[in-house]
Amino acid sequence: MSEHSLPRDVRGVHIHFVGIKGTGMAALVEIMHSRGAVITGSDVPERFYTDEILEKLGLAACTFSESNITDAVQYVIYSSAYNPDTNPDLIAARRRNIPCMLYTQALGALSQTAFSCGICGVHGKTTTTGLTGTLLKELHFPAQVLAGSVIASFGNSCTMTSDTCAENGHKYFVAETCEYQRHFMSFYPQKIILTSVESDHQDYYPTYNDIRDAFIDYICRLPAGGELIYCADDAGAVETAAIAKERRHDIVCTAYGEQASGSFRLSFGQIKDGLQFFTLQGLGEFALCVPGRHMVRNACAAIALCCSLLQQEGRAVDGASLNCLKEGLLRFTGGRRRSEIVGRAVTPAGESVIFIDDYGHHPTAIRTTLAGYREFYRGRKIIVDFMAHTYSRTQALMDEFAASFNDADEIILHKIYSSARENAADFTVTGRTLFEHAQKNYGSRVRYFDDFAGAAQALEKELACSAGPEYPDGYLVVTMGAGDNWKVASQILKTLEEQK
Repeated sequence: MSEHSLPRDVRGVHIHFVGIKGTGMAALVEIMHSRGAVITGSDVPERFYTDEILEKLGLAACTFSESNITDAVQYVIYSSAYNPDTNPDLIAARRRNIPCMLYTQALGALSQTAFSCGICGVHGKTTTTGLTGTLLKELHFPAQVLAGSVIASFGNSCTMTSDTCAENGHKYFVAETCEYQRHFMSFYPQKIILTSVESDHQDYYPTYNDIRDAFIDYICRLPAGGELIYCADDAGAVETAAIAKERRHDIVCTAYGEQASGSFRLSFGQIKDGLQFFTLQGLGEFALCVPGRHMVRNACAAIALCCSLLQQEGRAVDGASLNCLKEGLLRFTGGRRRSEIVGRAVTPAGESVIFIDDYGHHPTAIRTTLAGYREFYRGRKIIVDFMAHTYSRTQALMDEFAASFNDADEIILHKIYSSARENAADFTVTGRTLFEHAQKNYGSRVRYFDDFAGAAQALEKELACSAGPEYPDGYLVVTMGAGDNWKVASQILKTLEEQK
């Protein structure tokens, strides 16, 4: 057995997770625990939201120590955040010749034990995975699903295990697969969803062609007869699919979106009663209760994969199945930090305010997400608090970032949320650089605060006043980005609660 393999049956197998509190790691722990593995793990003492996931499983993280690696440990899975040459758990495991594998390698090994589907793209991976899992759950499909964040309809978990898995085994596996550093190349997909391709992760992919070619190589991992489900409305996805198809004539390509033909051709409908209605040409009308046309496209991708899997299983895409898909969409309310409503309050002026937190950290994600809020929350004044993530991305996409806030009434910016893989001294940009560029587009609508406390105080002062007659429904405050500026909304919510 190679070091990147796991036994098909992990019942009773002792696996130690180094960096167990990472989102992907905690999700993999859930999967392994559900399959009967014996789990231990280590991490830093700081508490994360994933501690709640571990506690539900009856698990707790130890601090890093060589003593964690006992004779009972058979495999070690570790996060890429930890170096095998310096982490005490990994040093001890290597000394004992215990097979060690990165999270991505373990995910790939797991994908070999089932009929697996990978969900990829620069945008929308987590939401599309969450939607797919929610639909498969409604269909009672024998599948396990792993997403890159907590999904409300998964029971506030990162994973979904169908109630039919106990009877039919873990026949199908669906997972969010990441393009960064070509991590998805460890995965063994039978079907792939591709949501979008454009320039990102400039520290690893300096050019658009670099990241596009990584997606092409991933698609080419499909077996003969494997299926690529791609967004026909995304130029990068269309180009990537065309090149992959040229290289691999033996794969099936299925398009979804407004520009698609066939069953998954999309038409947008009305927004009413808190729902977005849309129609798929071959399947009828559906509705979604989360905002944004990009969310509708993600739903189309999930529906397309579920229909394909139903046919794979020999089940008809009939009236009963379509009703399950429609009910499943209505049950999907989003995921942690994905258009997540984190609170509602009433201001001292008697105005309603909704607080949303969103992980969007790329100009396209900012633009499409805010456009979705503008359409969905027409009567609210939208204030967005954004924190850029990584110097390399901000520098490479400065003009795009500076022009991505058109649908916000007011914009607050902060310093750049740095990455451990970067040195700020290597770059000429700062958060103020982005602010200065954004001012050229938005003038006084954009403000800058180094610290979150200053931003919170300024917003509290503004929320004490009326939003104005053009905003009869009050305010929508959005914290956005991969950083920790969610603390701004947390502080404001706390203040409003104390003022009751």
